[in-house]
Amino acid sequence: MAATGKKPTTHGAQRKAKLSRKDYEQQLAKLHVELVKLQEWVKEKGRKVCVVFEGRDGAGKGGTIKAITERVSPRVFRVIALPAPNEREKSQMYVQRYLPHLPAAGEVVIWDRSWYNRAGVERVMGFCSEEAAKRFLQLTPAFEKIIVESGIILLKYWLEVSMKEQTRRLEGRIHDGRKIWKLSPMDLQSRVRWEQYTKAKEETFARTNIKEAPWFIVEGNDKKRARLNCIDHLLQQMPYEDVPHEEITLPERVFNPDYERQVLPRELYVPQKY
Repeated sequence: MAATGKKPTTHGAQRKAKLSRKDYEQQLAKLHVELVKLQEWVKEKGRKVCVVFEGRDGAGKGGTIKAITERVSPRVFRVIALPAPNEREKSQMYVQRYLPHLPAAGEVVIWDRSWYNRAGVERVMGFCSEEAAKRFLQLTPAFEKIIVESGIILLKYWLEVSMKEQTRRLEGRIHDGRKIWKLSPMDLQSRVRWEQYTKAKEETFARTNIKEAPWFIVEGNDKKRARLNCIDHLLQQMPYEDVPHEEITLPERVFNPDYERQVLPRELYVPQKY
């Protein structure tokens, strides 16, 4: 191929104009309507949906999950973010503590990190042996095929973030009192061990990207676009349709002319400081 004199570009490398808050909220509102339709379809048809979110610390998993769930019912959309395993759980079969949280009919379960902890943080930080991590990657495709064959729709998302953007976000957590709780020793180590996490991610994709449950990578440097793109893609993977509803009308209030409203003590009310 003849040289063109132009530098090669990578997927997603071209920068787009900043998405305004107004445009973002307008697009998100449209997607929220569709998520509610998905919710009603899942309930009506008794479908089971499992959505896995993985990615480096600071990649935007929490914000994306919040964007998905903020307008739907927590009784249908359940978010699972398991803590580190206790001593009893460490003695169990590895996937055992994840199984009780898989969806039943009419549920969407969203994982803020999942069984892939073993292939990522546990492997990189030395919380499991290299042999255990390799064994996990060997067995996971069969495990996920069983999940899918049981009737669960399984989606796996990896939120990608650059080294520069991760640094900016982690530094932001240090200086923001609203976000300091997000900063843990693991977050700091994720920066130190960037290359090790990259190698672990690459092997995870190579071993567990199966046709029954493929990985989808979301470019996450632009948080707003990442959320919109991820939600839109998620909806495209679902064969949902509108569930018919009866027309809703508000009933008339019933008034009792003999009822006298009681005056409540002022100390029951929250002070109006604002």
